[in-house]
This record gives sequence, structure tokens and C-alpha cells, in this order.
Amino acid sequence: MYLIVGLGNPGKKYEKTRHNMGFDTIDELIDKHNIPEAGKKFQALYGKGVLAQEKVILAKPLTFMNLSGESVREMVDYFKIDPEEELIVIYDDIDLDPGQVRIRAKGSAGGHNGIKSIIQHLGTQQFMRIKVGVGAKPKGWDLADYVLGQFSKEDRALVDDAIARSADAVEMIVRDGIDAAMNEYNRKK
Repeated sequence: MYLIVGLGNPGKKYEKTRHNMGFDTIDELIDKHNIPEAGKKFQALYGKGVLAQEKVILAKPLTFMNLSGESVREMVDYFKIDPEEELIVIYDDIDLDPGQVRIRAKGSAGGHNGIKSIIQHLGTQQFMRIKVGVGAKPKGWDLADYVLGQFSKEDRALVDDAIARSADAVEMIVRDGIDAAMNEYNRKK
């Protein structure tokens, strides 16, 4: 079984913002695979279903970004998930251009507070992640204002494509493994 967690912030005011790439990718997977909502538990909205012939749990933590680890820890414990083998986290990355997708088998938080929280609560950096590029903040901008802001029309088109590719990447990880997905999606376009 895989636990697939998309990071973001709950509420209408955060919809379609740069920080909600994880939520948007989970929504794409839900729509594409008709995953029914299982409810609100573990400080998250979650659903259970099948993806690439594997049981999956799709989750959107409701803790707000900086406390994502609380929710992820509850789900990992409850569903007996091995973070190294069965956890996939999807989130925004300001170090990647809008629309770029990067997959990693493990790594540091790289300054991302949601990932910092997950590493802190799980006690490991060894979990798979899919980063969706949102672009660097303009000089002089506050980082929080930037990641909580909306995309330009041009960047939104690039990001919508990246969300679809991220959903496909999740399927490939589940079906073929992380190495196959990294070989496919980490290539320069």
C-alpha cells in the first residue's frame, strides 16, 4: 500500500496558489482514478483506492503547510506505512522553473517548511518526493507572499501541465518504481 501526500494549505483563499501544488496533484489523481473520499481523519482529507493495481491512500493534510508532519506521522503510524518504500510526498519548489517536475528518492528539506516538518516527525529524510516547479521569487518579494500568490496566465498553463505529469509520475512510481520514474521525468525537456 502507498500513502501519497500532497502538501498545501486548506481553504478557498489558498486554492491554485504556488504553495498548493501537492493539493492540486492529489485532486488530479482523485479525478483521474475516481478515488472516493474516505473522510476527514488524521488531520487530513483522504481517500482510498487503487492506482496501477496497488492500494493507495491519497491525502491532503489540513494542518497548514508548516505542520504537515503531524498529519503524515498519524497516517504512517495508523496505516503501517514504511516511509522509505511506501510514502510519496508532492510539493512546490521555488528552485525549479514553473512547470518543471523533479523526482527524488530522498533528500533534505531544501528550505521547504512542509518537508522540514515531515522529516522532523518521521525522523528520516528517506522518503520519495515529487517537486513541482513554481519559479524563484522576484527580488525584494517576501517569500510567504510569493508562495501564497497566484500564477500568471502563462505560468498557470505550464503548471497545469506539470500537475498532470506529476500525477502520471505517481502512477509510474507505484507501477515501475522510483528509478524508472526518475529516469523518465528528471530528463531536461
